[in-house]
Amino acid sequence: MRIVIAEDDALLREGLALLLRAESLDVVATTDSPTTFLSAVDTFRPDVAIVDVRMPPTHTDEGIVAAVEARRRHPGLAVLVLSAYVEQAFATDLLAEGAVRLGYLLKERVGRVEEFLSALHRVAAGGTAIDPEVVSQLFARSRPDSTLSLLSARERDVLALMAEGLGNTAIAERLFVTEGAVHKHIRSIFAKLGLAPDDRADRRVAAVLRYLKDTQGRN
Repeated sequence: MRIVIAEDDALLREGLALLLRAESLDVVATTDSPTTFLSAVDTFRPDVAIVDVRMPPTHTDEGIVAAVEARRRHPGLAVLVLSAYVEQAFATDLLAEGAVRLGYLLKERVGRVEEFLSALHRVAAGGTAIDPEVVSQLFARSRPDSTLSLLSARERDVLALMAEGLGNTAIAERLFVTEGAVHKHIRSIFAKLGLAPDDRADRRVAAVLRYLKDTQGRN
């Protein structure tokens, strides 16, 4: 796995590089600005880019803008975005560009090495990894008359774990239920949200996006 890191905090940037190299992953470049990040992506064609949300010069949304541009230039690029705290609009902007091969984690998650590496590998393999805290805060803001109010409490639990990027087996283990039960809950979620039975992976992404966009529209 070839990785480019874009992080203006030198300590975190080098710490990430050391961690990933210790796991026998190939960190081909580390950068500290959106411009050098995009140049590195063009040059090295990595499998995954790890990008900080806030970067120079204004430390607002430069990282998100650069990540979106990198995916536009290289559609197969997996992106794992790191943020110091939940920034809902930025997460939704990225997901709106396509949730496949995309992750959004809080920086504190990096210290939980197994969770961080699991998310990285999931994103590199074509999945989605959304920080549990991001999902938790989004669900906490939902209104009673939201479309998602049609879901049962257990279905909301399942959707929250889907939003983290977990598959059926992992969801079953987290909720202490069978995979068959998870499958039934997911089918019910799709039906209640009016998602047609086309591609299963696409419907999972659509269900998560439905929630994120619904929440963004209320803030």
